Amino acid sequence: MGGVSRGRRAEIQREASRIRAQCQRDGHTQERIVTTLRTALPELTALEAWRLALGWSRPQAIREVAAVYRTDGLLPPGLTPATLCRYEHGQEEPGDEYRLMIARAYGARPDELGLATRGLWCSTCASPQPLHYGQLQREETNTIRRGSMTTASGLPAIRESVQWAVLDAPGGSPAVVALAEAAVEHYALNYSEHPPAILLEEVRGTRNLLSTSVAAADRETAQGLRRQVGWLSALLGNLAYHLDDRAGARTHLTLAGALGESTQEPALTAWTSGALAMVATARKDWNHARGHAEYGLQHAPEGLRRAQLLGWALLPTLAALQRASEADDVVSESDEIMQSATELPGRFGYDRAEHRLHVAEAHLTLERFDRAADVARESIAAAPAETPAWTAATLVLALAEARDAPEQAASRALGVLDLIPPSRLRATARGRLTRLGRLLDNSTLTPATELAERLRTLPAPIRADGTAA
Repeated sequence: MGGVSRGRRAEIQREASRIRAQCQRDGHTQERIVTTLRTALPELTALEAWRLALGWSRPQAIREVAAVYRTDGLLPPGLTPATLCRYEHGQEEPGDEYRLMIARAYGARPDELGLATRGLWCSTCASPQPLHYGQLQREETNTIRRGSMTTASGLPAIRESVQWAVLDAPGGSPAVVALAEAAVEHYALNYSEHPPAILLEEVRGTRNLLSTSVAAADRETAQGLRRQVGWLSALLGNLAYHLDDRAGARTHLTLAGALGESTQEPALTAWTSGALAMVATARKDWNHARGHAEYGLQHAPEGLRRAQLLGWALLPTLAALQRASEADDVVSESDEIMQSATELPGRFGYDRAEHRLHVAEAHLTLERFDRAADVARESIAAAPAETPAWTAATLVLALAEARDAPEQAASRALGVLDLIPPSRLRATARGRLTRLGRLLDNSTLTPATELAERLRTLPAPIRADGTAA
């Protein structure tokens, strides 16, 4: 914001998040949220207010506009957050095509965004825009536009393609194996883009479709199908864990590990062992956690996979057992690998943001609060805003701050709750929030008492009847 200090910008962001959350709880329309924001925060332009009303960061807004371009079969322009910032503050004007695309992404008319066009807008464009992949709309008394993460088109289409392939070749074929591999890749790469409960149903459906072909397939095809069933089972295990179903997670992951070994897929065996170590750590079963971690390291290929098993599986166990010297050795080895390793995206991948998160949590467990905070900030800086990785690192930072800066820690957690809908909060994030709430339990500071109330009313990820909340 031109002429606005960095401190004031941060205050405006926090106040906008608070106002948006309250308006959504009150069932306000998008237009009314924008009006409320601009009344309370006169520094906001219409374009910036609409983005904040949607709860989007600038990088996310750019991704949403790019999705509209791709929906029309067009290559999106290389817009940067800095350029969008200039658009929002009147320092630069977008072209007419981009004005229309940003209006479609925001679900508004260009004039509502303060973006007058020169003859391109029409009544057809002014009608409600169709839902596109990357957006979520929910029908209520008033329709409220939420963040991205729809499954209205992308997810079911993947499963349906697998279904058609199986119908075309009931006994399996190389094409079915290739399509199954592509489906696994899609689910893994887009793991963080969907609510865990919805993604679990789609992955489960795809796995069931493949299981019908395994028995009738020839040996080579069956081997390929079983390998992909193993990866799908690994995804199911991770999803169950993020839905706080640890017994289910252990069941799916055990199957995945068995299929990894029987199909001679060492990467699957290693990754699944790491995930089983994570489940054992969650229930404080340190012996099994370390055993799974070490077994995974025996099978992990050198390089990034070894760093992943060290940081994700072995390090948390050593820290929990207060074996600080061994934990430091693991950090040194994995850090050295990460300096030259090529990061891999997706659920089965590993990157700097996730690695620094695990190191920060290890320091936190060892009560090295300042070091934990510093490393958590590195993880936040490396993670895309408002993703599960960003959420996890932000909450670890709040936990590290809780002792010496309780008000700041509580405010940081409230910011997460304002930005991330309950359906997107993984069990791991909920666990960190619960830990923070306990640490601040005796605090009388306003943010701490507000956090306690928000946590008390936070919907469970799964209802008593087993359906997603």
